[in-house]
Amino acid sequence: MHNSTADIRQKFLDFFKSKGHQVVSSSSLIPHHDPTLLFTNAGMNPFKNIFLGIQDPDFSRATSSQRCVRAGGKHNDLENVGYTARHHTFFEMLGNFSFGDYFKQQAIYFAWELLTGSEWFHLPKDRLYVTVYSTDDEAYNIWADEIGIPRERIIRIGDNKGAAFCSDNFWQMGETGPCGPCSEIFYDHGDHLWGGLPGSPEEEGDRYVEIWNIVFMQFNRLADGTMLPLPKPSVDTGMGLERMAAVLQNVSSNYEIDLFRDLISGVKKVTGATDDSNPSLRVIADHIRACAFLIFDGVRPSNEGRGYVLRRIIRRAIRHGNKLGVKKPFFYQLLTSLIGVMKPITDQLKHHQVMIEQVLKTEEELFSHTLERGLSLLDKKLDHLKGDTLEGETAFLLYDTYGFPLDLTADVCRERNLKIDEVTFHQKMSEQRARARQASAFSTDYNEFIRVDHHTEFCGYEQLQQTTVIKALFFRGEEINEIHAGQEAFVILDKTPFYAESGGQVGDKGYLKSTTAHFMVSDTQKYGQAIGHLGRLSKGSLRISDHIQACVNNKVRDRIRSNHSATHLLHAALRQVLGKHVVQKGSLVNEKCCRFDFSHFKIMTPDEIENVESLVNQQIRQNHLIETQIMSLEDAKKKGATALFGEKYEDQVRVLSMGDFSIELCGGTHARRTGDIGLFHITSESSTAAGIRRIEAITGEEANALLCQQRNVLQDLARLLKSDEKGLIERIGIIMDRNKVLEKKLQYFKDQEILQKTSLLLKNVKQIKGIKILIAQLDAVEPILLRRMIDDLKNQLGSAVILLANVTKNKISFIAGVTKNLTQQIKADDLIHYIAPKIGGKGGGRADMAQAGGTNINSLATVLAEAEKWIVSHS
Repeated sequence: MHNSTADIRQKFLDFFKSKGHQVVSSSSLIPHHDPTLLFTNAGMNPFKNIFLGIQDPDFSRATSSQRCVRAGGKHNDLENVGYTARHHTFFEMLGNFSFGDYFKQQAIYFAWELLTGSEWFHLPKDRLYVTVYSTDDEAYNIWADEIGIPRERIIRIGDNKGAAFCSDNFWQMGETGPCGPCSEIFYDHGDHLWGGLPGSPEEEGDRYVEIWNIVFMQFNRLADGTMLPLPKPSVDTGMGLERMAAVLQNVSSNYEIDLFRDLISGVKKVTGATDDSNPSLRVIADHIRACAFLIFDGVRPSNEGRGYVLRRIIRRAIRHGNKLGVKKPFFYQLLTSLIGVMKPITDQLKHHQVMIEQVLKTEEELFSHTLERGLSLLDKKLDHLKGDTLEGETAFLLYDTYGFPLDLTADVCRERNLKIDEVTFHQKMSEQRARARQASAFSTDYNEFIRVDHHTEFCGYEQLQQTTVIKALFFRGEEINEIHAGQEAFVILDKTPFYAESGGQVGDKGYLKSTTAHFMVSDTQKYGQAIGHLGRLSKGSLRISDHIQACVNNKVRDRIRSNHSATHLLHAALRQVLGKHVVQKGSLVNEKCCRFDFSHFKIMTPDEIENVESLVNQQIRQNHLIETQIMSLEDAKKKGATALFGEKYEDQVRVLSMGDFSIELCGGTHARRTGDIGLFHITSESSTAAGIRRIEAITGEEANALLCQQRNVLQDLARLLKSDEKGLIERIGIIMDRNKVLEKKLQYFKDQEILQKTSLLLKNVKQIKGIKILIAQLDAVEPILLRRMIDDLKNQLGSAVILLANVTKNKISFIAGVTKNLTQQIKADDLIHYIAPKIGGKGGGRADMAQAGGTNINSLATVLAEAEKWIVSHS
């Protein structure tokens, strides 16, 4: 196809590359360095710190095709997916960006050339309409006077959302921060479709579709609403790839484009569905895209945060499969179709196909156990519903017992034109409130960021001391000129050997000193392009422009370097032992240990752990030189360097090699040779989420100290058991066998004791109103024997009510037993509830057996007498 989705994506990027833009690869769906977002939901997200002025760009123009998800928080399209022509959970956003370079005129010219140029998209000009913000005369005049769009096809949109600057044509990053007017471009699909122009009552129709939004960032909005002009106005644009494909392929629904047409064919093949108009096909086709890429980027199904959103999407897809008649796991089978349909951006997925399929299949199997029963319960409730609203209690029960996310229940209700009492649901669901409190963390005032305009040169790869100059001082978040002894602050330097926390490696510790001052550095962090030294001034004072000596704690740095280098060897060893699907998903490297999270779908066996550990130590003994090279990203990939997918890399990258065993991109600090690591020892292997394993390990002195401790334990055991270390296992085996014989003998004597005690107790049985009653006091009998005695007495008596009181030191414990044939008249738990308060205690249990404990020993005789009366009165 001439205008395939892949062609459109590439043509967009090629156009802006020809206009001097840097082509930037898609970032991860997890915005790792942005606390304000649940998911990457717009093309500008990866560039947010540039727009905020926190980060200096390496280029003034950029273009990208960014993977996005909108299925949680403020931007949540989930309930509309599959039922409208253009809503998706996952989509690609094409964009071009200017960071203080070109502005309105050139942005508009670029857009018009790409859309209408004969060598590009070549859309008919008379089908295009544009909107501008009502007061943006500059953009209006460019469209009208320079581009030549008839004025009747240029629509001014004002504050149509109830407040100043609340408009479809005024874009804001948040309640504060960069913002500005925007101009949207619409395509007219034709009068065969219903719908009106933007701003009209019929604007929600399908005739006029927005295909491009051009945002002119020219203001910084403060918390009080003040709009200040930005010193360097910028441009951020967004074009939905799927929408543009629908236009260029001459279809009116995104689900009719080549990508979705082929993917829906795959869904039909897996599910056996035949009705192309069934919305469930569209839901499943959309959801496999979101789920596959979220899992690939490190999200795993869970009950909170991003993991809960993924779980909701998966379970919604499974439920729609159920509607199509599929009763077995099917969703994971669609990954093969997805990889084939979305090339080339799915090439990375193929390397992790087994892992992604395993995560999806595990979640399907988990949900399949409760789906049918939950749907059956919901159908019954809806069939007998009075009114048009399902009770919140039922929605909560479906969540709590059957694993139904609220929106899945809402989906079913919506299909019957019913609503849910969400207020009661949220009151009932403490988990949901906890998630809401957590979700509030995804918001911030951008103007509260500490802005550091300085740039710090890092010189700590080769040296640990540096004479340098103080460029800035911050105390309690405020920039000041001087700090004094006793104050905690952070210091920005011109140059520093201190490594700032990044890539899982903690920040360096050490001290800054002048002739009169001493500042202890407890942590080192990045602030944009600057490096901040956090700590406390122990003596003297420091001022901006002071010359000081920056000294890294050499011992701590050496341990960190060894642990960091060990994680690289560990990563390579895991890929050799477990397979190439292993990918780093997180790490922590400090002076005490290293922690490494990686993709793998099952627990590691002891042999696998031993093989990995042995392989790492083998590479340590070979004492490889750890080499660093600076090269282009493309050259690094050709060299075979492992990169973390979703991480942003500069054009020039740092490649770290340990022989031929490990080659990775890394900006951290490392040992000089692998032999410097000394020794590597895995201390634990565990799970952090479905499909994610974690290894914790120690190296060098820490590993040696642990091995010495373990050796001492073995020696002490050998002495205690009168053996040598080599014969210790055999000696323990002999002792365990002997212990089993003794346990059998002990059990025999306990059984005899029970027989003797029950025989004596049987003499105390009374028969009142035809019911055998046994009430007795015992002294210091083991609790487990009491339960066995009750069972034995019930068996011997056949039909009886039994109450035993056991006195141990200053405590009383009661156990009541009622044979099954009498539990309709007399319940053991009722009897216990009656007597427990009388001995100052509490209790409970079942109708046939219950227990209680208390401390009021003096009332025991009275309580036993009253218990007998209670039993008689209920006979």
